[in-house]
Amino acid sequence: MTITQLKYVLSVSEYQNFTVAAEHSFVTQPTLSMQIQKLEDELGVKVFNRSKKPIELTEVGRKIVEQAKVIVDESNRILDIVHQQKGYIGGEFKIGIIPTIMPTLLPMFLQNFTNKYPKVKLIIEELTTEDIVRKLTDGHIDAAIAATPLENEAIKERPLYYEPFVGLVPRNHRLFDSKQITADELEMEDILLLEDGHCFKDSVINLCRTHKQDNKKGFQLESGSFDTLIKLSKEGLGMTLLPYLHTLDLNATDKSHLREFTNPPPAREVSLIYHKSQLKMQLIEALKKTIDGVVRGAISFSDVKIISPLKN
Repeated sequence: MTITQLKYVLSVSEYQNFTVAAEHSFVTQPTLSMQIQKLEDELGVKVFNRSKKPIELTEVGRKIVEQAKVIVDESNRILDIVHQQKGYIGGEFKIGIIPTIMPTLLPMFLQNFTNKYPKVKLIIEELTTEDIVRKLTDGHIDAAIAATPLENEAIKERPLYYEPFVGLVPRNHRLFDSKQITADELEMEDILLLEDGHCFKDSVINLCRTHKQDNKKGFQLESGSFDTLIKLSKEGLGMTLLPYLHTLDLNATDKSHLREFTNPPPAREVSLIYHKSQLKMQLIEALKKTIDGVVRGAISFSDVKIISPLKN
C-alpha cells in the first residue's frame, strides 16, 4: 500500500470517474486503474463498484476513503513541518475566496504577492462559504478569504478589514432623496438580493428589520452578480445593497445613486481563515501581510456594526 495509491482512490471517490480522476492526478487512466487494482488485490476487497454509473464506493470502500483522507493529509503535513521549521515561503498554496470578495480584493493583492514570493505556487478557487468550510476541513485547500464570524471552533479567523454596506437607490425609490439611510428604513420587499448560496444575501436579510413574506411587487428578483443587481435597480425595480469596495469603480452616474448608512454603518468582517490544524503558517502570515499592506489605503473603517453572514 502506498500514499500514491491512496491519493488515486481519493481522486476517483471525488470525481466518480476513472478517466477524470486520472486527468486531475496527472497520470494516464490505465496507470491509475492498475494502481487501484493493486491496492484492492492487496487488501482483498473492492473499493469501488465499477458496474455503477457513476462509479460508487462499496461499503468497505467508504470506510477506506475516510481513513485514506487522514493518511494523505498527515503525509502532506510532513513537508509543511519542514518548511515551517526552515521558514521557507514556497510550494503549493491553495486558497478559496467567496464570489462577493474575489473580484474586488484579488486584483489588489495578487500581483504584489506573486512578485514578493515567486517560489509560491498560488492556486485560487472561487467558492461559497459552505464549500470553503468543507474543503478546509477535508484539507483540499489551505486557507480562504470569507465573511466572518463563522462560529466554527475548527476554523481560525484573522480579520483583514471591515467593509461597510452601501445602498444603491433608484430615482423612483422612497429613499432616493435621503442623504443617508438607516437600517430601520430597509424593507425586504424593496431590496434586490443575490441568489441563495451567497453569504452577503444572508447578511442583508439579517440587517433588515423584517423579513416580510408578502411581496407587494408581485415578483421576487435574485441574481448571481452585483452588476446585474445594479442594472435592475437603475431600472427602478428596487434598491440594493453593495459592499463598499464594489462601489469604487462605479461611474459617476451610478455613484449618484449611492447612499451611505448613518454611523456606525452596517458592515461585514472579511477575514483570512484556515483550519486550526493548518501548518503552512509562514504562507498564511505572508498572505495576510501582503493583503494588509494593500487594503490599508483603500479601506480603513473601524467604527462599524458587524452583521453576521450566517443564515438565521
